[in-house]
Amino acid sequence: MIDNKYAKFAQYVETGIDPIRRSGIRLLECRDRHVKLFLPLEPNKNHLNIMYAGSLCTLAEMSGGAIFGVCFDYFKYVPIVKKIEVRFVKPGLTDVTLVVSLTEDQVGAILKVLEEKGKSDFTLELEIKDTVGDTVVRATGLYQVRNIPEGLKNPLA
Repeated sequence: MIDNKYAKFAQYVETGIDPIRRSGIRLLECRDRHVKLFLPLEPNKNHLNIMYAGSLCTLAEMSGGAIFGVCFDYFKYVPIVKKIEVRFVKPGLTDVTLVVSLTEDQVGAILKVLEEKGKSDFTLELEIKDTVGDTVVRATGLYQVRNIPEGLKNPLA
């Protein structure tokens, strides 16, 4: 379920960046400090008829932006990815999902540094799972929230 206050943000996540739109990534759940993302097997099959590794990497990478939008004011701040490490655990033979959540305390700690320094790093430990619940990918993402640079047009404004 998409919380109504995040409807515009959810639409942007799914359609605002062309490679993400083409992959078919969808937000299944979107509420304060929590998102559940979905990546369909079609059109993301590779030459072996399994989930294309690049699509799995895209899902892991973009999850930082998805969780950002339900934790921080996207009219004041912008997310960037600094580093992503992906470990392929087993082939993706089905659609996959990824759940990402941050606690109030985690968001508060990030905001404290952000307000003091104008930017703050945060790390996400991610598990992409198939429809059976088996882990397909484990990833660690290092992201940064920073003040929107002067002159940068916010696509959600």
